[in-house]
Amino acid sequence: MKAVVLLSGGLDSSTVLYQAKVDGCECYAISFDYQQRHQRELESATAIAHMAGVREHQVVAFDLRLWGGSALTDSAINVPEGRSLDEMAQSIPVTYVPARNTIFLSFALAYAETINSQRVYIGVNALDYSGYPDCRPDYVQAMQEVFRLGTRQGREGQPISIMTPLIDLKKTEIIQLGNQLGVPWEQTWSCYTGGEVACGVCDSCQLRLAAFAELGLQDPLPYAAKSH
Repeated sequence: MKAVVLLSGGLDSSTVLYQAKVDGCECYAISFDYQQRHQRELESATAIAHMAGVREHQVVAFDLRLWGGSALTDSAINVPEGRSLDEMAQSIPVTYVPARNTIFLSFALAYAETINSQRVYIGVNALDYSGYPDCRPDYVQAMQEVFRLGTRQGREGQPISIMTPLIDLKKTEIIQLGNQLGVPWEQTWSCYTGGEVACGVCDSCQLRLAAFAELGLQDPLPYAAKSH
């Protein structure tokens, strides 16, 4: 069975890739260079794809800085730092990139249908404190209907399935799963700030560090600072 896996190089998407392998899929990874502030993640995506032995790794390039609207695509918007988990949970953060997963899934769907893939894997998580609107079950359900109605495979009764193995897992549970699957955490990248070393204080770094700490584990990545 073929599967297209959205691979950012982060903790979640890397775990999903290794899960797809365990599920018996022949994996085709797709990553996106959208001129994000943290393009460093693409190096990790390339390394992870190689280590996982994917059949093919595509990197699709386009520029979402054209209209900005996010701290990840607009240098005039600062990446939040040093926020508590309660603060993160209060509202959708400025690191949300408008319609990003819809864009990503559209590319993945086109790729999947071209290679006659049966599945698209994405590492969305509804329990993450970031609370992005395009990481929630109702969104995935709606996109599944788009996959069915908007493709030849779907109209002919063989719709491509969106697989979301992490959607109901806490970050600690994702790390536990990744440990079971052998995900090389030292190759992954979660930081939003775009430096050569992970900052340790942006929301993504803090969520990651807090989860490792809760499990009593050491995150193998070096950090410029640690709030946990």
